[in-house]
Amino acid sequence: MNLETIIKELNLKPHPEGGYFCESYRSKEKIGVPGLPDRYAGDRAFGTSIYYLLNGHDKSCFHRLKSDEIWYFHLGETAVLHVIDPEKGYYPVELGPCLSEGEKLQSIIPAGSWFAAEVKHQTGFSLVGCAVFPGFEFADFEIGCREILLLKYPSLSDIILKFSR
Repeated sequence: MNLETIIKELNLKPHPEGGYFCESYRSKEKIGVPGLPDRYAGDRAFGTSIYYLLNGHDKSCFHRLKSDEIWYFHLGETAVLHVIDPEKGYYPVELGPCLSEGEKLQSIIPAGSWFAAEVKHQTGFSLVGCAVFPGFEFADFEIGCREILLLKYPSLSDIILKFSR
């Protein structure tokens, strides 16, 4: 299956952080503010899910969410997630089909962690799914500021420069 067919059939649109996406699920039920941590300003869907595609040299710049996000590998080349966890520090995760080589079919990005993504060999594409609980809202999405990330994580300057604007 070629890239243009996938983009068309899944109705993918450009994503503000890079790549393409389409929301494929949003729970009709909501969690009210009294049942959520203080970091949320309003009700949230129980959960949401998207298709997310990176093509070759596309990259997802550092961003973070107020919720945990689970990434699932679907098709194509290996995707590399670059995670800066406030507690664990930096670590990469490879999402792909080669389990014997340490790749994973899914990975959880903890709420509040900065993360970015790329196609490992920058050839072909990577199609993944991303599920967020409680559900995603753009109010909970923050794109990383290069200068602030560099001040906070100076030892990660190479990776921050590559995945920030």
